[in-house]
Amino acid sequence: MALVLLPAGAMPAPRVSEVLAYSGAFDGSAAVALDTNRFVVASDEDSTLRIYLRDQGGAPVQTVDLVKFLKVRADDAETDIEGAARVGHRVYWISSHGRNQSGRERPHHCRFFATDIETKAADVQLSPVGEPCEGLLRDLIAAASLRTFNLAAAASRPPKSPGGMSIEGLAATPDKHLLIGFRNPVPQGRALLVPLLNPDEVIEGRHARFGAPIQMNLSGLGIRDIASWQGEFIIIGGPPDGGGPFELYRWAGDDSLPKPIKHVSLKGLHPEAVVIYPDKGLREFQLFSDDSTRQQDTRFNAATAVIEKHFRSAWVTP
Repeated sequence: MALVLLPAGAMPAPRVSEVLAYSGAFDGSAAVALDTNRFVVASDEDSTLRIYLRDQGGAPVQTVDLVKFLKVRADDAETDIEGAARVGHRVYWISSHGRNQSGRERPHHCRFFATDIETKAADVQLSPVGEPCEGLLRDLIAAASLRTFNLAAAASRPPKSPGGMSIEGLAATPDKHLLIGFRNPVPQGRALLVPLLNPDEVIEGRHARFGAPIQMNLSGLGIRDIASWQGEFIIIGGPPDGGGPFELYRWAGDDSLPKPIKHVSLKGLHPEAVVIYPDKGLREFQLFSDDSTRQQDTRFNAATAVIEKHFRSAWVTP
């Protein structure tokens, strides 16, 4: 291997690996690591969790059907799951809490729930725990600390319209609270994070309690996803209307400013989820792309008469 000498004080430029494709869905809208070689991912198209081997691509090694648990119909099971965060052996999941693209109400998009991880030898099981919360949006709107953001008005608009409602990020804090990240709205041009202080009580049927909201300067972008590692965070920033371009940030939490991860080429990707693995930490993390609009990833299988769905991932070494 050739040795590359860098100027004194210089750092290696960030790298983005070649993409790897996973089948079964058009997007990986929310995901967390289960161990050093497996991740679980949700799609915003259905109510199924899929477990994959991170380095192999291809089909899921296991699926978890949540239709009954989330109290949705099998023929209308799009719960629009957009964020996930792991605390110990529990994974919390959150849907967009927004309307559909034409502005019609979608009650199925209002879900906050949890699954527990159980590992036995080489096997892993995910089991729903508690009850899915359908009233988180109501609690957000009613919270005195959030009234300045007029979330009731945001929730009445299409999610990609100016000032609309779309939750896309969820991350754990060191004190086992959660941070809810909004792609939209972006009040005064600043991305919005809302701390959820009692996630376990929420899945037991109690009202949510929120901490002081956090607004951060992401150059007008909202939060596409956020993931935590030992008190630090990786943030995917994206425009409130759901398009590109996208930017990556590293944030030390508290009152610190998020720092752009510069010179990262995300061309061709629409990143909407980030996963940090215990064996890699922040040295290298995995991004998942929303490939629902990539026609070349839609393949019709003549033998089965079904559309084969794929989404891609890429590794970033900042």
